[in-house]
Amino acid sequence: MKRIKIGLIGFGTIGTGVVKILQKNSAVIRQRLGASLELLRIADLDITSARDVIVRRELLTTDAAQVLDDPEIDIVIELMGGIEPAKKFILRAIKNGKHVITANKALLAEHGDEIFRAAAEYGVDVTFEGSVGGGIPIIRALREGLAANNILGIFGILNGTSNYILSRMTEESGQFEDILKDAQVQGYAEADPTLDIEGIDTAHKLAILVHLAYGKKINLAKIYTEGISKITPLDIEFARELGYKIKLLAICRGNEREIDVRVHPTLIPDGHLLSRIEGTGNAIFLQGDAVGPCMLYGKGAGMMPTGSAVVADIMELSRNIIKGITQRIEPINQGKLKEIKIRGIQDIQTRYYLRLSAVDKPGVLAKIAGVLGRHQISIHSVVQRGRRSRGGAVSIFMLTHEAREANLQKALRNIEKLTLVRGRTMCIRMEDGFLQAG
Repeated sequence: MKRIKIGLIGFGTIGTGVVKILQKNSAVIRQRLGASLELLRIADLDITSARDVIVRRELLTTDAAQVLDDPEIDIVIELMGGIEPAKKFILRAIKNGKHVITANKALLAEHGDEIFRAAAEYGVDVTFEGSVGGGIPIIRALREGLAANNILGIFGILNGTSNYILSRMTEESGQFEDILKDAQVQGYAEADPTLDIEGIDTAHKLAILVHLAYGKKINLAKIYTEGISKITPLDIEFARELGYKIKLLAICRGNEREIDVRVHPTLIPDGHLLSRIEGTGNAIFLQGDAVGPCMLYGKGAGMMPTGSAVVADIMELSRNIIKGITQRIEPINQGKLKEIKIRGIQDIQTRYYLRLSAVDKPGVLAKIAGVLGRHQISIHSVVQRGRRSRGGAVSIFMLTHEAREANLQKALRNIEKLTLVRGRTMCIRMEDGFLQAG
């Protein structure tokens, strides 16, 4: 029986999960693969701390070169994260003729062009199922299962930390800052949660999905990105009364010539399946011209779900090695593809939720509505809450009809200049259209 030899760089949470699966499910993997997998070397800066798995001491090294330059190793798995030295290690493995598996979404989003171009040049494969959606097989779905479709839309809840915080705010009417602190204590949020709560992690993952869906380059810097830190219990409560949930949503729709791609908090109809994704769950809703709507849901992170995706990549590459083939599916980017045009945020057309704080005096609503009207913003509904003593501030909630972003932003700047309006207006975009309830 053929033996496929593997080297692992990064023995943290996901690396530990990969080793556990390889050990626990070795028999079923061998049966389904028709070959045995041998973990030849594990490299990590920390090889003394206890892990939730037992490995032979001689497998461990602090020197990544023992993985990258070992002629016996067929597949290198990079699970250390970050840009450098991960990029340098992956390129070195490729130049040494080794196939590569990575779950490094930031690296692929920012430098995927260079990595896939190198893989094509040296005739090896790079797989990355664990980079988006943890254990959800979205990469294979786009590369193979939906390959015959023109993708009309992608809508994803792709960050478990943000979804956990918004879910708890919805359930408990808690403040963002309090729930974030508790999430950090429980291990659901990092000590520095910026990448998660400001939408950056979601944008990295969305960039990878756009590559796969449209087969073109995407400039990560052009993806409009906005986080959840300004969401309040008031917004969540009013959205719920209107039949919506607030989620941090990755959005892409368009065609191979131009796309609307963005990440921001979004009001989703309560009847849509995406609105029901709670806790740390992830989900991707797709619309294909042939398949129609479909959705994949599951655990978007964690030791075993992401480890499962990585081991699936090991098995895919092992089958290729057994058959003596490479590049069975052309990499998403070999440096020869044109960059897809991204519609600027100012040009999008959507509906909006607005929350304003204004002095409780007659005529205030008329003045606000007048400003919106002068900028072609039509009001769908309006509610005033929390009457206070004469001259006190009250909250005003509005839903608009579909409008152009540039017009709305101009209107909001003018509204905030009104002496009767207090502070900044909260603006959250809405998604009906593709995401109709039911």
